[in-house]
Amino acid sequence: MELREYRAPLDEVEGLYTKIDQDVPPELQDSILTTTVDNAINWARKNSIWPMTFGLACCAIEMMAMSAPRFDISRFGAEVFRGSPRQSDLMIIAGRVSQKMAPVVRKLYQQMPEPRWVISMGACATSTGVFSNYALVPVNQVIPVDVYVPGCPPRPEQLIYSILLLQKKIQGETGTLKNVLNLG
Repeated sequence: MELREYRAPLDEVEGLYTKIDQDVPPELQDSILTTTVDNAINWARKNSIWPMTFGLACCAIEMMAMSAPRFDISRFGAEVFRGSPRQSDLMIIAGRVSQKMAPVVRKLYQQMPEPRWVISMGACATSTGVFSNYALVPVNQVIPVDVYVPGCPPRPEQLIYSILLLQKKIQGETGTLKNVLNLG
């Protein structure tokens, strides 16, 4: 039989937080929020994603429908489709990537400011889909991909869900402050 020493959890220790609680004036006790700088930066980033207007094939129609009033991506802070890679931080590859288009995709990705994210939308972008020939390449062979959206073509709801997954990924990032200050 193993003997273990019992230690009360920190919540049960009398007077542990009383000094901290007494330092805050009563009129401010309900209006103070504590968090980390990483959390605050990640929260701002995840709620202000600016996708680049970039459609390669039929999936682009579904991507455009996502920003229409019926689906309204603006509820999630990603409604500002930008025409320039220098103003966007999300590239949605909507459609098939040909050998000829791959260098253009890479150049546009490299022109995007850090941090940048990529969503591969549709079977063609992810694995060349039904067009299994020498002229097409999967997008992950050209640039790194954060979220894959399956389907041919995927519905706007699926793309919205992928943006929610990306937001969850952004919120969970660590070392954000070091990266912002170029210390990491």
